[in-house]
Amino acid sequence: MRVLLTGATSFTGMWFAETLAANGHEVVAAIRSEKTAYSGIRAERLERVCACCRPVWNMVFGSARFVDAIAQEGPFDVLCHHGAVVAGYKSPEFDAVSAAGSNAQSLRAVLNTLRDAGCGRVVLTGSIFEIGEGAGTAPLRAFSSYGLSKSLTSAIFEFHTAQEGFALGKFVIPNPFGPYEDPRFTEYLMRCWCDGTTATVGTPRYVRDNIHVSLLAAIYAMFVRTLPRTGLHRINPSGYIETQGAFAYRFAREMGARLTMETPLELARQTAFPEPAIRVNTDIVIDVESDWNEHAAWDELAEYYAGRLAIRRR
Repeated sequence: MRVLLTGATSFTGMWFAETLAANGHEVVAAIRSEKTAYSGIRAERLERVCACCRPVWNMVFGSARFVDAIAQEGPFDVLCHHGAVVAGYKSPEFDAVSAAGSNAQSLRAVLNTLRDAGCGRVVLTGSIFEIGEGAGTAPLRAFSSYGLSKSLTSAIFEFHTAQEGFALGKFVIPNPFGPYEDPRFTEYLMRCWCDGTTATVGTPRYVRDNIHVSLLAAIYAMFVRTLPRTGLHRINPSGYIETQGAFAYRFAREMGARLTMETPLELARQTAFPEPAIRVNTDIVIDVESDWNEHAAWDELAEYYAGRLAIRRR
């Protein structure tokens, strides 16, 4: 298949691009800016994307250049819209309406041009942070303004793809972790242990759904490949459903064994729950998991952190 992918320089986007390409698909990556605009880990991810995909620069979703490029670079079998406005996503000032508008900018024009080029399928990345996604503490509200923006984006896509006769696949992401992730929880744990200090888990009682990014990407590639040509379809892939404290201990065991390092943890006494106590995905994708190697995924992650943080092996 020929795939037009947005958001390829994100953590999950890089993995999606590489896995789609490894499965034999031709991937055209719509890159928002020039190559020189990227630095740090995002530049590292971009380099990997460019090694397996054809990049097209300055491709902001819905812009005139984006619409023109569909006609020039097409035809495509599927549009994988993984990109979204995320800057400041943790801020209470995050503008959900503006973000959703950018995520779905000129969507009708995009769909019409895709149809003219022979494309009738769209895969939209959703988030477990959205209204009504996954399972857990009721009611299933949006986690945040960012979650609200993704909910609005989904509603816009569902409406317009139905109006224009497109098949829509909704791929809902839980909490991915793995190599080339932006500095978050797992890197915090690793840096503490590299410094010889105890890592503190501030919210150990939240029940979340953490998934290896390599497994998530394998499921994504399968979902894109098998998406029917009509209707609305969704998948909510699940990984380790457990408390954040239990996941931290799982991560500590796996990294400690592979890197032969001390991985001490301290669980804080959590009394506040500003986010839902439980929010998890619901689909165990057995046919993909049978080909995916969990042990190898942990090995790869340990090797990545050993190089990134210059961990000395005993």
